[in-house]
Formats: sequence, structure tokens, C-alpha cells
Amino acid sequence: MYNYTTHPPENLDFIEIAPASELPNGERLLVDVGDRPIVIFNIAGQLFAIGDVCTHDDGPLGDGDLEGFNIVCPRHGAEFDVRTGKVMQMPAVVDIPAYPVQVRDGQIFIGIPKD
Repeated sequence: MYNYTTHPPENLDFIEIAPASELPNGERLLVDVGDRPIVIFNIAGQLFAIGDVCTHDDGPLGDGDLEGFNIVCPRHGAEFDVRTGKVMQMPAVVDIPAYPVQVRDGQIFIGIPKD
């Protein structure tokens, strides 16, 4: 998978998701952008977006516990860093996608790679 947060902005389409007021500190928001299930986290006022599918068994990550900046898959305990999508603990061995998040005029936008 790919950490799109390092992609040049001109290679991304920023898709409007929701008002930032719908994602208070400590909460998460589950969305579908096209065929991509994504979960957005507000951690201490910073927004992070990752793919909502565990690479170990395709389970929903958004239902897992957040431990610092790591999301723990509720099925088998794989952990991923929500800032980068990097695997932090097995049984997963493949990273998940991480997407850049912007807030403009009170709206949340996620950067999706252009086709």
C-alpha cells in the first residue's frame, strides 16, 4: 500500500468529505470515497486518514481501538500507524494506505491519487 501523505499535492484530487465540526477531538469518521473505505481520526486536533481495511484479513480497522497513533485491528490485533499507514505489529505485514487531510473553510478534504 502507499503513504499518499508524501505525494505531491498536484498528483491528488482533494475530495470534500464533511464539515470539520462533525469530527470533534478524540472521534473518528467512517466514509467511502468512491470504492475506498476510509476512516478519519481527530487525535489532539490533528486529522489523519487511512484505508479502513486490514491487510491481514480485510477486516474493518475503523472499529478497532486507538492506542496513541496506532489503530488495533479488532479481529486479530494487527496494528497500524494512522499517520503513515505503516504496519506496527503482526499478523499484518503489508502497510495500509494513508491519505493527506486538509481543512479548508471549515470542511474536511481527503487527498486521493488521481487516476
